[in-house]
Amino acid sequence: MPKRTRSTTWRTLVTAAVAALTAAFLTPAAAQAAPRESRPVYSYADAVRESVWVDTGLDEDGDGRTDRVAADIVRPAEPARQGRKVPVIMDASPYYSCCGRGNESQRKTYDAQGRVVQMPLFYDNYFVPRGYAFVGVDLAGTNRSDGCVDVGGRSDILSAKAVIDWLNGRARAYTSRTGGTPVTAGWTNGRTGMIGKSWDGTIANGVAATGVKGLKTIVPISAISSWYDYYFAQGAPLYDGGPDELAGYVESADAQAHCAAVQQKLADGSPRSGDWTPLWTERDYVKDAAKVRASVFLVHGMQDLNVRTKHFGQWWDALARHGVERRIWLSQTGHVDPFDYRRGAWVDTLHRWFDHELLGYDNGIDREPVADIERHPDQWVTSAAWPPRGTRAAVLHPAAGSQAGVGTLGLRPGTGAETFTDDPALSETDWAAHLTTATPEKAGFLTAPLTRDLRLSGSSTVTVTATPTTGSAHLSAVLIDVGPDTIRDYADRAEGITTLTERSCWGESTAGDSSCFKETAAKTAAVDHTVVSRGWADLGHHAWPARGVPLTPGRAYTITLDLAATDHVVPAGHRLALIVAGTDKDLIDPPSTRPTLTVDLSRTTATVPLVGGAGAFARATSGSAGAPAPTVLDGVGPPRTVRHVPAS
Repeated sequence: MPKRTRSTTWRTLVTAAVAALTAAFLTPAAAQAAPRESRPVYSYADAVRESVWVDTGLDEDGDGRTDRVAADIVRPAEPARQGRKVPVIMDASPYYSCCGRGNESQRKTYDAQGRVVQMPLFYDNYFVPRGYAFVGVDLAGTNRSDGCVDVGGRSDILSAKAVIDWLNGRARAYTSRTGGTPVTAGWTNGRTGMIGKSWDGTIANGVAATGVKGLKTIVPISAISSWYDYYFAQGAPLYDGGPDELAGYVESADAQAHCAAVQQKLADGSPRSGDWTPLWTERDYVKDAAKVRASVFLVHGMQDLNVRTKHFGQWWDALARHGVERRIWLSQTGHVDPFDYRRGAWVDTLHRWFDHELLGYDNGIDREPVADIERHPDQWVTSAAWPPRGTRAAVLHPAAGSQAGVGTLGLRPGTGAETFTDDPALSETDWAAHLTTATPEKAGFLTAPLTRDLRLSGSSTVTVTATPTTGSAHLSAVLIDVGPDTIRDYADRAEGITTLTERSCWGESTAGDSSCFKETAAKTAAVDHTVVSRGWADLGHHAWPARGVPLTPGRAYTITLDLAATDHVVPAGHRLALIVAGTDKDLIDPPSTRPTLTVDLSRTTATVPLVGGAGAFARATSGSAGAPAPTVLDGVGPPRTVRHVPAS
């Protein structure tokens, strides 16, 4: 494909150039091998530390001057003295002063001359000695930057894009926030890789979706792909606030004094009705996936209940449709950085990824499996493609069982109806605990015990036809693996990890910036059931996702709920279950009424991506159905109330 061809051509030229330079300075025997790995040959202690303010061309704070964003730079001194240029690793963040980065909430610190002393995380410590520059960008309206925070919109994205333009000679920068001397980036070749977790990774997605030249790869970790889907699930509100509150949370004092109009615009453009507005269109990066020139190394926790996994699923699928080079890691954690659950493998893989994408080294990483998936705590498997080849959608049908509220799930269409009453005090954990018994707040459907493993890989949907008794209703659909297991305790406050006192070091340190970070271990829980995937919707958005309408009590409505992407194996002996219910406590807000809903089982289905498709499901469920034991099933704790900040 064109993108892959351009990338391959460049790497071929770079490899040839490196080989030629090597041949000029080394013996014939040593010259035969091109480098496969960057080595820590440059001094971190002597690295150049400087700050520039890049002109964005915008005036979001309305002060009559175009806004400038601060970019703090740490780069090796030796290459510039030798007339060589280096690539850039860049993290654009709103968190450098307000909230901190990483498991230890590190912030930027500065010396008396305003030069950065501590750069959060390990990127500069590790990569600068290996011949990379690291650039930490304060998003507009945060820390030392001008402008206003607009939560993933034009200002956020263009303030980061402007830095890449400057690195490639297309934008202006100065030595101070006001006035100052113009400065150019003659020390870099402009080849940039963006990385970051949560909001930072979101900015990487958004900048890549502009198609900016010079951005060669992005590594979005637990990142948003469409801001609507951060605040709403098909009309159902996920949080009780909006982007205006989030802007106020991260803005600098200067921005708070000048950006009231921007915050009001955010509030006006994001009504709590859950309707799609132009504000959300501007913040939807999925629609612009065709513009992406960069490769994408995507990382996400499959139990992330902050930036929920619909984000990576729809982004991955859109990138695939446009032939973007991709790689993916999926963990059992919640909103956690891979540095804190698979540290050694992560640093090694990231190192080889940047060497390949930014230095053009042929180290074989592009020929390795596309996906790494955590199957059990600290136990990983790989997949040559993701979803795996042979994955096909299987349409499963819920059907009434021998007792009300506890039905079956299979390939044959069901008949009859099930009824439940929304109880906003209960969550998916409560529903699953009583899956095998009739309770008034949910309807559950289970397969027979599996005779062989069944792997779900990708995004599911559940189509529900329901009749409400009131003028508003929210729906939840949850896929459950019923059976004993030990999993990461993603509902714990640390979302699947325990922070230890011991430290390990990754790169070089200075007195003001240590490369040593606290180690972690998996925090696990023994469970009788595991939530595989979830989805939510406001039934009033049944006809048109962009706008909800009041419901007519007693009338049947059909809606298809998008469930979160995942990769999960339901092992032999376990059951796959579907729960349909109302408000999922602490994961969606309740509707204005408390409806009873009657589900028409003949018009309700779950479409599930299975390796082997419907045939694999039929083979795995060919044994005796058995009777589910009437017992309380233990799981992780209830979902935590998450502050609506896609934080560090």
